[in-house]
Amino acid sequence: MSNIPETGRTPRVQIRLIVIQVLVFSLLLTLGGRLWYLQVRNGQEYTDEAKSNHVQQVVQPAVRGSILDTRGVPLADNETRLVVSTSRTDLMKMKDGGKGVLTRLAGVLGMKPKDVMDKVRLCDSKTPKPCWNGSPYQPIPITDEATTQQALQIRERTEDFPGITAEPTAVRRYAAPGLANTAQVLGYLSPVTDEEITKAQDSDSPYLRSDQVGRSGLERTYDKELRGKAGVTRYEVDNLGRVIGLARSDQAEPGAHVVTSIDARVQAVAEYELNEAMKAARKEMDRNTNQHYKADSGAVVVMEAKTGRVVAMASQPTYDPNAWVGGISAKEYARLTGKKSNFPLLNRAIQGQAAPGSIFKVVSSTAAVNAGYDFNGSYPCPSSYSIGGQVFQNFESRGYGSISLGKALEVSCDTVFYGLAHKEWLKDGGLKPKKDAKNWFYRTAHQFGLGKETGIDLPNEVTGRVPDRQWKQKFWEANKDGWCKQGKKGGTYVERLAYEGCLEGNLMRAGDSVNYSIGQGDILVTPVQMATIYSAISNGGTLYNPVVGKAIVSADGKHTRRIEPKSHGELPFDRKTRDLIDRALAAVTTTGSAAWRFGGWPQKQIPMHAKTGTAEVYGKQTTSWFASYTRDYTIVMTISQGGTGSGASGPAVRKIYEAMYGLNPKGEQDLGKALMPEPRTDLPKIQPDGSIEAPRIRPYEPPKEEPLDEQLLAGPPATTARRD
Repeated sequence: MSNIPETGRTPRVQIRLIVIQVLVFSLLLTLGGRLWYLQVRNGQEYTDEAKSNHVQQVVQPAVRGSILDTRGVPLADNETRLVVSTSRTDLMKMKDGGKGVLTRLAGVLGMKPKDVMDKVRLCDSKTPKPCWNGSPYQPIPITDEATTQQALQIRERTEDFPGITAEPTAVRRYAAPGLANTAQVLGYLSPVTDEEITKAQDSDSPYLRSDQVGRSGLERTYDKELRGKAGVTRYEVDNLGRVIGLARSDQAEPGAHVVTSIDARVQAVAEYELNEAMKAARKEMDRNTNQHYKADSGAVVVMEAKTGRVVAMASQPTYDPNAWVGGISAKEYARLTGKKSNFPLLNRAIQGQAAPGSIFKVVSSTAAVNAGYDFNGSYPCPSSYSIGGQVFQNFESRGYGSISLGKALEVSCDTVFYGLAHKEWLKDGGLKPKKDAKNWFYRTAHQFGLGKETGIDLPNEVTGRVPDRQWKQKFWEANKDGWCKQGKKGGTYVERLAYEGCLEGNLMRAGDSVNYSIGQGDILVTPVQMATIYSAISNGGTLYNPVVGKAIVSADGKHTRRIEPKSHGELPFDRKTRDLIDRALAAVTTTGSAAWRFGGWPQKQIPMHAKTGTAEVYGKQTTSWFASYTRDYTIVMTISQGGTGSGASGPAVRKIYEAMYGLNPKGEQDLGKALMPEPRTDLPKIQPDGSIEAPRIRPYEPPKEEPLDEQLLAGPPATTARRD
C-alpha cells in the first residue's frame, strides 16, 4: 500500500481531466460547426449537387430537316441504316486501349484494323485525317453500312465487343434525284466539336454532343433551321445506377425543311452538259501549244433573271457528298483533298476566280458611255493597237474598220476598247494620276458589284478583284521585298518581271489599263458575279443577291417563312444605254461571235442575248466563258483551260436552254418536254405527318443529234468573227 497521501495526486488528475474535457469539447464544437456549415449554411448547394450526381441523361437526336428542290424533290434527306459505333471512354479503360476489341470488330465488318482505329483517334493539329473531330464523350460511328448479320454478331457477342453498339439510326442521305448530284451546293455534315459546344452554350440553339453540324453549302448556311432540337430525358438513379424515377423529359423537335429554287431536272442537265463540254474540249487542239486542251475544271450557273434565284449550279470536278456520312475513309479523304485531286470540294461557281475575257466588255461599254463617249459613235477597230513599243493584237488579228460600241460588242473587237481605255488613262494623268482622276473603267466595275461578294446564301464566297490604283499600291507594298530580292535586270523572263515589279509595281501603266478593258490582266471574277451582272442587264438594271433558299417550312408543314430576293444596287446606266447593250448582245447570237452556235434559234419567240469570252492566262491555256440571258433566265458557263467561249461553252449553254424551254436543235418548241419554261413561284406541299408530295425524276437523257439543214450548217456570214 502506497504511503503517498491521496491529496498529493488530486491536482494532477484534475489537470488531466480538465485538458481532456477541453479537447473533447473543442472537437465537439468543431464537428458541430462543420455540420452546421454543411447542413444549414451550404445545405441547399450540396443537396442540388447530390441530385445532379444521381441524374442520368438519355439523348434522343432530332431528325434533321430535308433540303428540297423547287418542286419538293428531296436533294438531301434521311434514311435508316444500321450504324456501328464505339464508346471511346470505354475503350480507354481497357489495358490495351481497346486495340483488341477494334481488331475483332474490323474482322466482323470486313475492314482493316488500321482504318477502324483511325476513325477512333482524336483530331488535333498533328493528326492526319481521317480522325474524330467531335466530342470524345459521344459515340463514334465506325460504319453506317453494317449488314443485319454483322449487327447480330456484335449484339449477340457483347462480351467480345464491350463499348460497341449496333443500332438502326437515321443518317443523312444525298439522294441525287435524276443524277443531280448538287454536291457543292448542298455541302456535308460532320460531328460537333467540344469548342463549338462551349461557344454555343449561351445561344438560343445550343449543341449537344450527339449533333452533326453543316460544314459547307446549304447544310452550313441553314444548319440551325435544319438541325432541330434534340430530346433529352433525365432519369433519377441511386448510387448503384438503378432508375428510381423520371426527373424531366423534353421531346425532340424535328428540324425544318429548306425548300430551294433549284430544279433537280435542270440541275441534272447543267451538270451533264458541263461535263460533256469539258470532255469535248479535251478533244480539241490548242493552236498555240499544239496540245489538246486540258479542260481541268469548270462551273455553270443558271439563274432567274428577274429575282436572282438560282435554278442550277454545277462545279467540276465534283464528288459524292455521301462519302462524309458515317465518317469519311482515309482513302476517300485523300482523293478529295490530295494534291492530285484538283480540289473537288471547291464550289467553283462562287469560289473559282479567273479573268473574264470579253464577257467583261458590257462593263467597259457602260464605263465608256459614262465617260462621255457616244454608244452609237464611230470608233476605229484595227487589227492591232500600239502603245510605245508594245503591240496589242485584236482577237485572231482581225480588223473591222470604224464601228460603234454596239458593233464592238457584237463582233468582240478588242482594239476599240484598247483605244478608249488608253484615252481615259491619259486623261487621268497616266503614270502620275491626277487628284481628281475619274477612273471610269475601274469605278464602273465596282458599281457593277465586282470586287466584292454578291451576298449569295452559300458560305465562303470569294470577292474577285478589281485591279485599280489602290489595289496596285497595296499589292506592291505586300510583294516588293520578294520582287526586289528575286528580280534581275538581264535575267530570265520571271526575273525581269520581278525586277520591273520591284521598281514600279505600284504604277498603273497604260498596258495595264488597256488589258483590263477587255477583261484581261489582273482582274478576277467569279461565275456567280457575272451571272448577277447579266441578270441585271436582262431585268432592266437591278442587281439581286443570288439566293438558293426559297422557304423554310416546319416539319409538319404548318409554318412557312419565305426567303425573298434582295437587291444590293442598280447598274450605273440609264434605260437607253441598257437597251442599246441589250440589242448588241442579241446581235451576238444572230450575226456576231456566237452566231455559229445559235443557228436556228427561235429569236422572235425566245430572244437570246449572249457574250463570248476567251481569257488568256499566263502559263496556262485559255479560259472559256459564255454569258447569256433570255427574258426569264441567265446562264453563265466557264471552263478552265477549255479554249474559246463559243467553241467550248457555247454549245453546252444552248443545250441547257433547249431542255428548259423544250426546244429541239431546229428551234421547234414542245412545251410537253419543257423542264422549266418559266420560273416557279409556288411551294411544294408538306403533309402534317411530314410526308412530301414530290414527283419522281428520271435521269437526264440528252436528245439525239439531228442533222441541221445546209443553211444552219453554213454558220454566220464570212465577215463575222466565229470565236472569241
